[in-house]
Amino acid sequence: MQPITDIRVVSSEVLPSPAELVADLPCTDAQTDFVTQARRELHAIIHGEDPRLIAVVGPCSIHDLKAGREYAAQLKALADELNDRLLILMRVYFEKPRTTLGWKGLIMDPHLNGTCDIPAGLRIAREFLGEVLELGLPTATELLDPITPQYIADSLCWAAIGARTVESQTHRQMASGLSMPVGFKNSTAGDCDVAVNAIVAATQEQTFLGITAEGRASAVTTRGNPDCQLILRGGSGGPNYSAEYVADAVAASEKAGLTPSVMIDCSHGNSGKDPERQPAVLADALGQIGDGNRHIHSVMLESNLNAGAQKFPVPLEELKYGVSITDGCMDWATTEAALREAHASLAGRFE
Repeated sequence: MQPITDIRVVSSEVLPSPAELVADLPCTDAQTDFVTQARRELHAIIHGEDPRLIAVVGPCSIHDLKAGREYAAQLKALADELNDRLLILMRVYFEKPRTTLGWKGLIMDPHLNGTCDIPAGLRIAREFLGEVLELGLPTATELLDPITPQYIADSLCWAAIGARTVESQTHRQMASGLSMPVGFKNSTAGDCDVAVNAIVAATQEQTFLGITAEGRASAVTTRGNPDCQLILRGGSGGPNYSAEYVADAVAASEKAGLTPSVMIDCSHGNSGKDPERQPAVLADALGQIGDGNRHIHSVMLESNLNAGAQKFPVPLEELKYGVSITDGCMDWATTEAALREAHASLAGRFE
């Protein structure tokens, strides 16, 4: 009999179950307490109970663990200094959506050589998240594959649904069951309505196909996630961070029955993909806050040890240290200056 299934599948490798990986690399009690407290603080800011500003800051993607550790240590020191007005989280992004082809992130290709050693990628991601938490730095990532959260969600303080997946019913359903706050980006075209619709769906009870901690297929029923944010990241039509766009996003959220919580992504379409423009976008958002806007609760900055981006793939020995292999980033000095200026700008909220 001629086969009619899996005729284009080359291989299928069994992964360790989420429970097995978590048991092998468990969070410590201190890490669990830290994640819980960070999520509480994020909830308070998102719901207007804490006047601080959330700042999700860090590399576009993690590809070099040594550079990632160095960046995390520097960010932790700054986060502690500015904590009275800013709650700083580190971008620890392991999954990268691609428009066509390209490196898909450390979970999918941890050796950066096309071997796609996903078991190793999951382990490396979980280990690195544990290191960041051990520093006392809250973690943030984009969740792309709906199976990934089973392996790392207990180590995440905040998560994003990206511009390419915000219209996906699968991701909206997944977000409804996540235990941390979730931000939804406007579409790549700049449409905010899809993000508003996604938040409406994610705040409600959902039932969908998933997997258990033991790795078995299951029907998952959630109660909905009340801690959702709308991320303005610009689009093909240009930036959308200015006051009129924020007002439109707030109005759309309120019309849908939501309590608005807006994040300004200072990169992507809002910076015209020029990382050096991010401080100007941040300054505009801070100006709106200074003028009395109470719906902008968060900002996001793409930042690395060194500025720009480098072409990839190339031989690994040719990679420049601390430079992104995905989107371009600001360097550390620019990042520190921008965050210090943000801290100073927020002084009026605490008088």
